[in-house]
Amino acid sequence: MDDRKTKECNTDKMKLKSIPSTNHLVTLILILLTYLFFCLPFGMGPFHLFSQTPTKNNLEKFPVKKTHKKPVVAIIGENQYTELTDFLIPFGVLKRAEIAEVSLIAPNKGRMDMFPTLSIEITTSIADFDRLYPEGADIVIVPAIHNSNNKIIIHWIQNQNKLGATIVGICDGVWTLAHAGLLKDKHATGHWYSLPDLSKTFKDTIWTKNKRYLQDKDVITTAGVTASLPISLAIVESIAGFRKAKDIASELGVSNWDSSHNSDVFHFGWDEYSTAAKNLIFIWNYETIEIPIYQGIDEISVALVADAYSRTYKSKAMVVTSPNQSIVTKSGIRFVSDTNNEDQNQGQLSKKIANEIKPVDELKKTLSEIENRYGTKTLRFVTKQIEYPTL
Repeated sequence: MDDRKTKECNTDKMKLKSIPSTNHLVTLILILLTYLFFCLPFGMGPFHLFSQTPTKNNLEKFPVKKTHKKPVVAIIGENQYTELTDFLIPFGVLKRAEIAEVSLIAPNKGRMDMFPTLSIEITTSIADFDRLYPEGADIVIVPAIHNSNNKIIIHWIQNQNKLGATIVGICDGVWTLAHAGLLKDKHATGHWYSLPDLSKTFKDTIWTKNKRYLQDKDVITTAGVTASLPISLAIVESIAGFRKAKDIASELGVSNWDSSHNSDVFHFGWDEYSTAAKNLIFIWNYETIEIPIYQGIDEISVALVADAYSRTYKSKAMVVTSPNQSIVTKSGIRFVSDTNNEDQNQGQLSKKIANEIKPVDELKKTLSEIENRYGTKTLRFVTKQIEYPTL
């Protein structure tokens, strides 16, 4: 989730690699107290908003510019910290559907660091995209980014909207849309964790719960993290029809992609706080999960697995490959292979991802592994973060 302070606390935690001394334990506890009181919304339960939930469960047809043979889709992220699944899942879904021209872009070409983990190479900058498509995109997808008030990105999506693009904010990408003024007097939703703060900060938006995604004219917003799958399939359906969306959903292991959702089951209580505290304190049990990547690996599976393992506060996923190998995923993503400089006290586990296993089945398998390895409370802590609706 794109809570700036949460990510900063997470980053500090990741740097504490060795078994702590007594002094280090004191420091850890101070960090933990700071985390609990300033990074988490202590005592936050189900919130109550006053809008009626719109009943429409699919998307309207997207307007496509006459000069475009296929819809042009731009997925824009920030070079420093873009949410992993928000960014890669729409790309993976739309690329395999072969129904649109899809570009991953950022302010600058080169490395893009993702959160909660992994890095990829970006080959198209904003300037590059604008030279290719001066008339603008038809659809712009905005994931959660570290700096949701990034002026370069905000200016660009405002301009794309003026050129006629439909803007899609996935998860905490809604913050960027709100900062851009695109949600004024519109219905919108977001990650359950962020909705209370969003409703306080942007009072001219009609904030709505119990929707995985919600369209209001030329703007679409979604619930948290795993909502990237149903919204991507809904976009496929809007462009190419139900049958095409169903075929892609079957490949992914998704049975339903409508907008129905129950936001009220997602909240942090004492179990989540105590689990976070315990997992943070016992830093010497922290583990690295190595994901060997190979040519043609499914980037959707990689994103789902790495994201889940990196939210336990007991582990972090990294991708590894053989030296001097240049690996491209199924849809053309190039991951930056992590160097293995972990402390000797760090656990090293290998998580193999097979392309014959559907991405959602791989996620379910990963969640089962997390429960078996770290316990049911850690599993629930993870599923609430990713707003996974089946648990």
